[in-house]
Amino acid sequence: MSSEKETVEKKTEDSKPSSAQAPEKPIPTKKPTPTKTSPKEEVELPAFEKGIADKIIENFGEKTTLTFVKPDRVGIKVTREAIHEVAEFARDVLNYDHVDSVAGVDYPADKEIEVVYHLSSYTDPTLDRQILELATRAQREDDPIPGNDATKLPSLRDIFYSVEFHEREVFEMLGVYFEGHPDNRRLLLPEDWADLPPLRKDFRNKGR
Repeated sequence: MSSEKETVEKKTEDSKPSSAQAPEKPIPTKKPTPTKTSPKEEVELPAFEKGIADKIIENFGEKTTLTFVKPDRVGIKVTREAIHEVAEFARDVLNYDHVDSVAGVDYPADKEIEVVYHLSSYTDPTLDRQILELATRAQREDDPIPGNDATKLPSLRDIFYSVEFHEREVFEMLGVYFEGHPDNRRLLLPEDWADLPPLRKDFRNKGR
């Protein structure tokens, strides 16, 4: 009987937790996996304008670079060598029949001058709100001799009659000579103008 009592007591003692035992390590909780934010959805380009841009890029490839497509506006950069044929394509295939304006931008750090043509159409009703921007660049001379230096571009006068006075203005104001233009005379400045073209960024008014 006593032996049974001793056995029961021994089992009870064995079942008691020993104070010497190391405490159980807490089970690490898994950190919640951060939810990935969905990438910004691409802006859907207007279909009609994208179609115009695609036709130009497909036909001229590396000679052209798309700069923007937005409602009623398409912008294309064109190499100097390709500007004439791209303009012909815009007239003959895309139905742009005139140039609204021609702008020039001086980039002294790039040693280039950009000329931008804004094309539109009077005759195609699908283009009545559309403007096609064709931009190209000419080499910029630090000491310009307009008409007798490397700052030259092909004229678009034989494609779009409306550029005649616009190109003349860019010639006198920025010094870009348009090869093939029938009348590259100054438009506003006196013929004996001997200073820098006045819209270049290094031009300074004398005495001010």
